[in-house]
Amino acid sequence: MPVEITWWGHATCTVEDSNVRVLTDPLFARRLAHLHRRRGALPAPAARRADVAVVSHLHADHLHVPSLAGLPDGTLLLVPRGAPRAVPGLRRLTHLRVTEMAPGDVTPVGDVVVRAVPARHDGRRLPLGRHRSPALGYVIEGEARTYFAGDTGLFDAMAKEVGPVEVALLPVGGWGPYLGEGHLDAGRAAEALARLGPRSAVPVHYGTYWPIGMDAVRPHEFHAPGDEFARLAAERVPGVSVHRLAHGESVRLEVAP
Repeated sequence: MPVEITWWGHATCTVEDSNVRVLTDPLFARRLAHLHRRRGALPAPAARRADVAVVSHLHADHLHVPSLAGLPDGTLLLVPRGAPRAVPGLRRLTHLRVTEMAPGDVTPVGDVVVRAVPARHDGRRLPLGRHRSPALGYVIEGEARTYFAGDTGLFDAMAKEVGPVEVALLPVGGWGPYLGEGHLDAGRAAEALARLGPRSAVPVHYGTYWPIGMDAVRPHEFHAPGDEFARLAAERVPGVSVHRLAHGESVRLEVAP
């Protein structure tokens, strides 16, 4: 059975495996604080349909309460441990089944298991959050093992903690002209690919949101990361197939038995 990946923009993807739909870091907004959606139409309401949604960390472009509020009744929502305490709006989403996760925790959903893995990233709700939750990645284990990295920098135990995977959804950029600590740019994402050794990769977390009024500031940082990642991956790990998706585009990946 093929695994299907759809990229909706930023870090939001649907992973469909074994007839289970997993939605990552749902963000369906034209504007978020000082950011505006510069590329890609807002996804249709059907994009919100999921059996389970996962949130990697507390930053508002990953844990976006209005987008979560639009998920269908009864959707299972996996969030980092402590997130409801740090983000009171989560506690008002009574139509969702919220489960808190820490690295190593697993949650079965139909014929899929979702496993939380560590990420190297600031776990606070910024800019003034004092409560800290672990930043997470997730491995979706069904017909394939698909790694959604969330936001992370490289870390020594990445390959060990994530484990063998067939597909990697890796951040390759950001939403501004500079990336701080705890992020992957195209080069570091190619290094992560070399460490993880999947069969296929999809670059995400670039080319969607940009600060208002900064369209002319280092525009290559907005447009280029996907192509740069594909180029560097071909040099570093030529055996990995990189699928650079347009907003709303899907790819079906056959999984070897």
